[in-house]
Amino acid sequence: MRGIVSIDEALAMAEEADLDLVNISPNADPPVCKILDYGKYRYEQQKKEKNAKKNQRVTEIKEIRLSASIENHDIEVKAKAATKFLTDGDKVKVSLRFRGREMGYTQLGFDAMNKFAELVSEVGEIEKEPKMEGRRMNMFLAPKKEKK
Repeated sequence: MRGIVSIDEALAMAEEADLDLVNISPNADPPVCKILDYGKYRYEQQKKEKNAKKNQRVTEIKEIRLSASIENHDIEVKAKAATKFLTDGDKVKVSLRFRGREMGYTQLGFDAMNKFAELVSEVGEIEKEPKMEGRRMNMFLAPKKEKK
């Protein structure tokens, strides 16, 4: 820590130490500089970025399709698949398409969606309630947050 010094003086100190004068925070007032080996500094920065990138997890949205007249066992099988997706940390989009005269029985679709949500309630929670969008009903499930 040298305090506030002129640029010429800082460059002279860096030259004397046979190192580089690196501007760490150019937007600060006055700008913050350090005397260090620039190659080593860049290497450390790249190492930090690589480590941060490695620890990132991109969540995907997996889709499960149901039908209005789905049987209990079929819902259970699909719920098991959704449970696997949710435990892996992915979000799940549950969609149900109404075909032809099924549009008159949208309540069956809501019932199927609610039953599905109930089956996966241990590992997932409803992020977006079942909603009609044209001939399709969509619902989004997200993994449950761990309590600390």
